[in-house]
Amino acid sequence: MAEDISDGELALTERAALRRVVGLSTELADISEVEYRQLRLERVVLVGVWTSGTVEQADASLAELGRLAETAGSEVLEGLIQRRDRPDPATYIGSGKVRELADTVRANGADTVICDGELSAGQLRQLEEKLKVKVIDRTALILDIFAQHARSREGKAQVELAQLQYLMPRLRGWGSALSRQAGGRAGGAGGGVGLRGPGETKLEIDRRRIHKRIAKLRKEVVGMDTVRRTKRDRRLANEVPSVAIVGYTNAGKSSLLNAITGAGVLVQDALFATLDPTTRRGVTPDGRDYTLTDTVGFVRHLPHQLVDAFRSTLEEAVAADVLLHVVDAADALPEAQVEAVREVLGEITEGRDETLPPELLVVNKADAVDELELARLRHVFPEAIVVSARTGTGVADLIEAIADRLPRPDVLVEALLPYASGALVARVHREGEVLSERHTADGTMLSARVRPDLAGVLAGFTTNGTAG
Repeated sequence: MAEDISDGELALTERAALRRVVGLSTELADISEVEYRQLRLERVVLVGVWTSGTVEQADASLAELGRLAETAGSEVLEGLIQRRDRPDPATYIGSGKVRELADTVRANGADTVICDGELSAGQLRQLEEKLKVKVIDRTALILDIFAQHARSREGKAQVELAQLQYLMPRLRGWGSALSRQAGGRAGGAGGGVGLRGPGETKLEIDRRRIHKRIAKLRKEVVGMDTVRRTKRDRRLANEVPSVAIVGYTNAGKSSLLNAITGAGVLVQDALFATLDPTTRRGVTPDGRDYTLTDTVGFVRHLPHQLVDAFRSTLEEAVAADVLLHVVDAADALPEAQVEAVREVLGEITEGRDETLPPELLVVNKADAVDELELARLRHVFPEAIVVSARTGTGVADLIEAIADRLPRPDVLVEALLPYASGALVARVHREGEVLSERHTADGTMLSARVRPDLAGVLAGFTTNGTAG
């Protein structure tokens, strides 16, 4: 039945209906407006510079770049790695490797080259001139995926802000050909004394327009952040505990949210499948309510523009009572995933007095690896909970572990509630921790730990006052 389809399934169907058309050319041509051309990736060649670490880490980084490219809608043809102490300042990979790369591009009929790093404007220009195809870097690729997958108004504004911040130092235009001279009486013939010259170039006009747009987007994001903070403050006023799900992209965060709460959010085997945070209600085995928020996924070398633009969204994790850190057991380097996530979280709290909440590490996708690898992961992460969101294995243990780490009500009360106050008894069960309950001729005798606000409501029924 149509009404049984979840929101996530509908979103996945809509996304599949908007696949990119294979065969469109990716021409190199200046455009009259700002030169941020929509990435039309079809047949791509990957190239990376290996400066440090092991060969396995270098291969894993390029393989991840390939998955990012496929998520953006492209077909990966080949990948090259150049061993260097540092990237070449002119062409990223050096002149000799550029010639080899040009031969590879021509031999495979590629129309785009993707570099596994952030390129400067000069590097981009040099490579495009020598390769005669479009060249983009890792940052532009991730920004393109975010632009495709953002659905909410806040998400779209955050992505556009990150794109414009990335674009500003890389603007290219028609040069002085479209420059403006002073007009009117001040200009006179030839522009007048002191006013002759090229005037304002098209590039300067574009730069000014982008600055205005960035300022407007910043105001919008701040306004939306105010709404988010208001909702968060309301939860804090009600003292509803919160759990934030963080982790590497495609580690199974949304699947875990669905497994715990039945949220029905979009699940797809792709990097950055979901960007907009989703908050759902959870209930502990002993009946306490809490919120569970799925945040945006992380990746190695997450562009700093995205960290800045999505700061308000990522702060949901910092404000939580518990961090549910999800790790992909099937990944080639799960330890590197954990390190990348913690690095980004450290950026959010840098320079602030806040500290990160307690972390509960969850190794997901246990069904996708063998027992030997699971044993290794249990040794590497001894305090982690091993689960499979797909099969449900270990999810009950995870819910118990979440309940153990949530802050508990700290006010002990003993109250005799008349039978006419059944709604208040239900509220104590829902929001507090009932230690004992017995029924008497005069009503229900409860001994429970509750929050201070609920203790105030029960003050007229207490038999022993309150104790901390």
